[in-house]
Amino acid sequence: MSGHSKWAGIKHKKAIIDAKRGKVFTRVVRELTIAAKQGGNSESNARLRKAIEDAKAANMPAENVKKAIQRGTGELPGVTYEELVYEGYGPSGVAIMVEVTTDNKNRTHSEIKKIFSSHGGNLGESGCVNWMFQPKGYIAIDKSKAKEDELMNIAIENGAEDVKTEDENLFEIITHPADFEKVKKALTDNKIEIEAAENTMLPTTYIQLEGNDARKMLELIDEMEGHDDVKNVYSNFEIVEEPK
Repeated sequence: MSGHSKWAGIKHKKAIIDAKRGKVFTRVVRELTIAAKQGGNSESNARLRKAIEDAKAANMPAENVKKAIQRGTGELPGVTYEELVYEGYGPSGVAIMVEVTTDNKNRTHSEIKKIFSSHGGNLGESGCVNWMFQPKGYIAIDKSKAKEDELMNIAIENGAEDVKTEDENLFEIITHPADFEKVKKALTDNKIEIEAAENTMLPTTYIQLEGNDARKMLELIDEMEGHDDVKNVYSNFEIVEEPK
């Protein structure tokens, strides 16, 4: 199973766990605040629109959403957040990019570095692995919710680069970031239910892991994603299934 397909499932499960821990609200509030700095109108601000969708999915009260946006636009006082990207390597030389939102970059740097080192990896210099990734739009559709031919026609006609069918449970649509919203809207307009949709970073090549190496890598990613300041984790590994 590919690294990205694997993460689609893991992210879904992790969202449920995080909701119980109260982390989803924290992350959504930060994203709303930062997105609103680019403009408080969701009609013209795609990033803010996505953040509002995430807030609704997390059942965040409308008043909380409003205040987070007002902090971003400067209508209310609030904490100043920075967006940073850390790059490094995990076990077996796997490339990892970590996007964070923090109000204390010295603390976050120290904690991210510790997570890397405690799992057999190391934090690298800026630019050491980002050349292995490309920005892409990613949309996942449950195979039981759509017909392959219809889905492919809609996606490709609206600018999708590829529709992958290898995953056992999902159709995976890959787009250029600029075409992501157009493809997503076309699917919604055709009443095709979307399982997951995000602008992401996809690796150009993969490192295959199995057994203990795969376990160690999953433990690193799990702890990294569990950190309060971490927004996204990207990596270029795929797990090789052992023969039954």
